[in-house]
Amino acid sequence: MSEKPKYKRILLKLSGEALMGRFDYGIDPEVILSVAKEIIELIRLDVQVAVVIGGGNIFRGAGLAQGGMDRVTGDHMGMLATVINCLALQDAVEREGQYCRVMSALKINQVCEDYIRRRAIRHLEKGRVVVFAAGTGNPYFTTDSAASLRATEINADLMLKATKVDGVYDSDPALNPNAKLYKQLTYDQVLGDKLGVMDATAIVMCRDNKIPLRVFNMFNQGDLKRIALGEDVGTSVVSE
Repeated sequence: MSEKPKYKRILLKLSGEALMGRFDYGIDPEVILSVAKEIIELIRLDVQVAVVIGGGNIFRGAGLAQGGMDRVTGDHMGMLATVINCLALQDAVEREGQYCRVMSALKINQVCEDYIRRRAIRHLEKGRVVVFAAGTGNPYFTTDSAASLRATEINADLMLKATKVDGVYDSDPALNPNAKLYKQLTYDQVLGDKLGVMDATAIVMCRDNKIPLRVFNMFNQGDLKRIALGEDVGTSVVSE
């Protein structure tokens, strides 16, 4: 029996820190290759996949600003860090034989394409992985907000937030062994209880545009595919 996906188009948000793997900085080739293979599995199910990656494994604008750097300059450096991560993912995906396009909110024409909404959707329709770089192109906005914005613009059926834990907990499971895992939440609960799933701007954008969100552990191999097939993995966040 053929596997039928529940979702036609998804947006996957990856943190830059997740790409470090066994390293303290930068990109672990094994991790990014594993991510690429899981994404390609979805493409083979005829799911359209867009990706937003953070840059925290290289530079984090807010952290640089705390050290005294101008916040706008720091954020621009963080945006460029996401471009590095996106190019690394593109390379990993294409080495596995799948077409991939990086589209940047900042103009870097010699490295990747400019982000143009209609062109991005056309790439997705043609079965290409599309990786959105440089956040929103504006300082003071996180890559979580960029992911919510892009998910809205491309009319994604689902937004996925990849983390290092199995979903959303009521407290840090690394510090509290009795932390409770939520299976389903509303966006208003996330905001009201300050659960820290994503920043408030990102959560409000998903809520107002009625884009369902699922938070899952990217290190559980196969979970990405199980979610695409409609299985109840991680924590689901929905509008009322």
